[in-house]
Amino acid sequence: MEKIPMTAAGYTALEADLKQRQQVERPRIIQQIMEARTHGDLSENAEYHAAKESQSLNEGHIAELEDKIARAEVIDVSKLSGDTVKFGATVTVIDEDTEQKQVWQLVGEPEADAKKGRISITSPLARALVGKKKGAQVEVVTPGGARAYEVVKVEWR
Repeated sequence: MEKIPMTAAGYTALEADLKQRQQVERPRIIQQIMEARTHGDLSENAEYHAAKESQSLNEGHIAELEDKIARAEVIDVSKLSGDTVKFGATVTVIDEDTEQKQVWQLVGEPEADAKKGRISITSPLARALVGKKKGAQVEVVTPGGARAYEVVKVEWR
């Protein structure tokens, strides 16, 4: 079974999502199914079929979350340090073409969210950055073409 690296915050978020789905969503959906059953013939009951579909999706999400939690390898980023980019590092880079500054934290796949500045350790950019130090030049092949970046800062938050 392959371990999934993640930060403590990412692990906590997964646990909270699982708890929400098990303790809030599951009973709500069961109630919807019970109400829909009272409406008569189940073969033509759209509410019943929609509730059963919701139940199936929710149970699928629960199983997926339980699997991720079971395989989680929680890494305490606050105990990491150094000047080399690795899991948990917050890296400031400058796009050499546009001179645009970007700040990314390298995190596990389940907690990646580009809008919040967190990219998966398995992403092309993160893979290119791992092992680099401040001042290093990296080239990343993206779907939009090759991009060149300079590592400006490596920090641990």
